[in-house]
Amino acid sequence: MAETTDSKSSAAWSARRLPDLTGRTVVVTGANSGIGLTATDALARAGAHVVLAVRDPERGRAAAATVHGSTEVRRLDLADLSSVRAFAEAWREPLHVLVNNAGVMMLPRQRTKDGFEMQFGTNHLGHFALTNLLLPHLTDRVVTVSSGAHRWGGARIAFDDLDMTSHYTPQRAYAQSKLANLLFTLELQRRLTEAGSTVRALAAHPGYAATNLQSHAAHPAARTLMRLGNRFFAQDDKAGALPTLYAATQDLPGASYVGPDGLGELRGAPTLVGRSRAASDPLTARRLWRVSEELTGTSFPLARDEQTRV
Repeated sequence: MAETTDSKSSAAWSARRLPDLTGRTVVVTGANSGIGLTATDALARAGAHVVLAVRDPERGRAAAATVHGSTEVRRLDLADLSSVRAFAEAWREPLHVLVNNAGVMMLPRQRTKDGFEMQFGTNHLGHFALTNLLLPHLTDRVVTVSSGAHRWGGARIAFDDLDMTSHYTPQRAYAQSKLANLLFTLELQRRLTEAGSTVRALAAHPGYAATNLQSHAAHPAARTLMRLGNRFFAQDDKAGALPTLYAATQDLPGASYVGPDGLGELRGAPTLVGRSRAASDPLTARRLWRVSEELTGTSFPLARDEQTRV
């Protein structure tokens, strides 16, 4: 059940103001650490049954043991489309909220099992396929975690070289994947609206949050700078999870983007935030959707004017 918000309440919003989520099922990808685990704990404390969708079930079970509430662990490797399909094919029950949280950041050049550049393949294509495959079960919303990095260097989708085989840099690849998250949300909402579905697509970003995501940066100097930033400037993972929790539970318009309300959206209480011009382009969003369908072999499963269960 979504909680209605207003301008005064959103400024002071915290996880203590989560609505009662009893009877609701939520899937959180990458839920074994950082923001994903923090969000999982908050949702479970509010009464939701939370499925930790993780690459390593053993680590997932260790994480679930720290959560206060109802949980289960299921294997999901977003860098392997066969794993994504297996996860979705095993799903039988209604699903209220899907939180596309998992991600990798600024890696040295790597490939997914299916041959895609790792950051684009994991952060965007894996979640694109998962969402489309689970949509027939979804009743409320999809929340995809993006990043302020979608603005880095005037990021664009390199349609002529999505895998960045010519000019790969970890930063450019990460920015492209986070831009793709926002374009995906935009086009998903358009398609849901056209189909007459009550499901909503939203996006969120954590601001500058101290998590272990930055520890995988390709260059040692970058890892050192990030460790210093985490120590002296970043907010903790509890604060970083608030935009995701806000997007997952509050009564917000489809295609909303939630982030911190502080200077530069680096920290603060969750609120609606803007996105770059590139992340707002409906034509690019449609083109990316078509390309993503071709690459993943998945497509939007709802017919026009089909009503999703509520």
